Amino acid sequence: MKTGRLTKILSGALAAALITTSGLAQAADKLSYFTWSGYELPEFSKSYLAAHPDAIEYAMFGDDDDAFTKVKAGFRPDVAHPCYDKIARWNKEGLLQPIDTKRIKNWDKIFPTFRNLPDLQAGDGKVWMVPWDWGNTSILYRTDLVENPEKSWSLLWDKQYAGRMATIDAVHDTPLVAALLAGVNPFDMSAADLDKVAEKLREQRPLISTYTTDMTSVEQSLASGELVAAMTWNASAVALKKQGVPVEFMKPKEGMLTWTCGYVLLKDAKNVDLAYDFINSRLEADSGKYLIEAYGYGASTSTAFAEVPADTLKTLELPSNPDDMLKTTVFTGPMKQNDDLAKMFEKVKAGG
Repeated sequence: MKTGRLTKILSGALAAALITTSGLAQAADKLSYFTWSGYELPEFSKSYLAAHPDAIEYAMFGDDDDAFTKVKAGFRPDVAHPCYDKIARWNKEGLLQPIDTKRIKNWDKIFPTFRNLPDLQAGDGKVWMVPWDWGNTSILYRTDLVENPEKSWSLLWDKQYAGRMATIDAVHDTPLVAALLAGVNPFDMSAADLDKVAEKLREQRPLISTYTTDMTSVEQSLASGELVAAMTWNASAVALKKQGVPVEFMKPKEGMLTWTCGYVLLKDAKNVDLAYDFINSRLEADSGKYLIEAYGYGASTSTAFAEVPADTLKTLELPSNPDDMLKTTVFTGPMKQNDDLAKMFEKVKAGG
């Protein structure tokens, strides 16, 4: 989801974004992993690091569009971590190579809902992405500062909280919600539909304090009371509740957004064998268990959920089967008008 979907953000020039675990091995012998901040933690890769000490480099991106732009411009990691709704876009540019599911040890432990997603299929037992994490996007609000709100995304359009709300600076988040409120299909919009979404976004713009993917700043502002409500991912709700901040992660009547992200193998990957070892380590039960308990996101495997106590899942409001969640949420799949929507969103944010 992301820090982007996690609880901190690292930014800066791409050249400065590479974080190595050690200077002992040569870069050519290290897996290059391009991901959201927060996914570099060693708890996610125990068996890989045990087998290949010091054999990984991390580079961070702020959101999917940032990742796509950098890779398209020539940055070539071995493995990247985009979300499902962007896979067709990466494929269109010829950036990926198929992943052989026969080399993925726990492939059959991935929930069928994610394993069988259409845009993942590359034919002959191969896929374009191995799903790893899933979660929700919703409104996190201060229950002591916003009393008994309507359970609706329209809270982020409420004029009485002008200047004290934040929303996510990503095409598949804020514009998608604007489409839901405008009554149009966010995944296949006509020109008239785009105009309706633009108008809804213009209505919101003067009410918003910031558009951002920096969840650390959002959490700090919610904790201080500077913000009363913000669009966030599960991890922010988990983090603030641990701090004792009175917040609730809303279940809007229009539906929370549910996303899934995972691992892709770049076409020019230099360390393919290391990439498979890395992906396999991430699909082990203890890796998924840590993801669930530390961030409140869902793991893609049933074996990870089997390791988490039922009381913990209840506290996190996380069902052990994503199908249960998807009955009441909006799954963020590919958006046919993604590029047009992105251009329009940038124009609206600039005051156009």
